Amino acid sequence: MLRSSRLRRFATLSALAGWFALGAQFYLSVQLGIANGSGVLGGVVAYFSYFTILTNLLAAIALTAAALGDRAALPWLDLFRRPGAVTAITASIVVVGSVYFVILRHIWEPQGLQLVVDVLLHYVMPPLFLVYWWWAVPKRVLRPSAIVRWMAYPLGYALYALVLGAVRGRYPYPFIDVIALGYPRVLINSAVLLAGFALLCWGLILLGRLDQRRAPGFG
Repeated sequence: MLRSSRLRRFATLSALAGWFALGAQFYLSVQLGIANGSGVLGGVVAYFSYFTILTNLLAAIALTAAALGDRAALPWLDLFRRPGAVTAITASIVVVGSVYFVILRHIWEPQGLQLVVDVLLHYVMPPLFLVYWWWAVPKRVLRPSAIVRWMAYPLGYALYALVLGAVRGRYPYPFIDVIALGYPRVLINSAVLLAGFALLCWGLILLGRLDQRRAPGFG
């Protein structure tokens, strides 16, 4: 019960950090949309065009589901407590932090509130959620065959981002910018990222086998 209480507190604090970052970034995106002439709607569309935002949103929901436990009579929240779903989100948010650190942090210099949000979304939430995964998820049920299902999210995002980018005339990330790179290069970049995601999922499954606890999680 002590471990359960500690885990819920950790999930609660992590969820609060995630929701604050998401809310602040929403405000900044809307303000930017208004400033550049695309309006509130443009800011909202831009906000939801980023893998970072969508993945942090999934992580915040999963952490909220963990913090609420059985007290939340919302059946759809059960999806965000399933070991496979949490593992897929973990791999996704690790990709968020890794790609940002390796590729994206060099191309801009956020200031003020944007810097705070940037740090929370890319540097704070990924390790927090990884700790939550290690602490909460019963990993013996994880199987490599599930990786194909888990890849539906990043693959779906890639298709969504390409279609949205074609409609808007601009793309959320430089490595999928069809205007600058062309479709062949963008497809190669996407395939590399998807392969990296699959390898990361496999690595999490292998890492999970090191967890010898009988009943990790809320107990």
